Amino acid sequence: MWQQVIFWCKTHFGFSAKESRGFLLLIPFLLALVAASQVLAWAKNQKASAIYRQYLHEVDSLEEAGVQLLVSPLPTFNVQDTITRFHSTKVSERIHRLPFSKTDSVLLQIVPGIGALTAGRIIKHREKLGGFIQVAQLNEVYGLKPEVIPLIWDYFDFDTAPIRKLSINLATVEELASHPYISYQEAKVIVAYRLQHGEYHESTDLLGIKIFKVDWIEKIDPYLSFNPIEKR
Repeated sequence: MWQQVIFWCKTHFGFSAKESRGFLLLIPFLLALVAASQVLAWAKNQKASAIYRQYLHEVDSLEEAGVQLLVSPLPTFNVQDTITRFHSTKVSERIHRLPFSKTDSVLLQIVPGIGALTAGRIIKHREKLGGFIQVAQLNEVYGLKPEVIPLIWDYFDFDTAPIRKLSINLATVEELASHPYISYQEAKVIVAYRLQHGEYHESTDLLGIKIFKVDWIEKIDPYLSFNPIEKR
């Protein structure tokens, strides 16, 4: 096989036997160079993707801090100065005011200081709770600065929409623990007490569990329903 290849090189390229052997030895090196160029291109693309992800993170962080970018913060785009974004009543006058319970993560970004990540966290917390019943609950949203919360009410009207409730007499431990105000340990105790003493009729029945404080029971009460278990 080797001799046939050398003969083919001699007849087609006019190589001598020595030149043919050298040419064949060069082929693996050329293939290695091609493979190396592909690997370098892949590594370059990975680095570019990482830079772009970092860029998106920085943009969102700056938006959450109330800064409006004039240009991209990436150094390859020649960063210039930024300006602080001040609240403008003119914007709020040009839009329809919606109930806060009907807003979503897109509409919330109209509020100065709220970017995509923070807006998403607000909606996610609202859904986990089952609905906001007090303005103060917004202080529980990670990344939402206290000074930004008053600006929300320049664009939306706070309202107490129908709350999505958990049936304390039917919910499993996991279902109860999915609520932000109820830990897994507390959920286990609630279900264990229910199994031992029967269904709950009102929130004060939870006082029978001596370790629970009144203020915590009052906090979760709006999110619980005490529908009796249907008898079969």
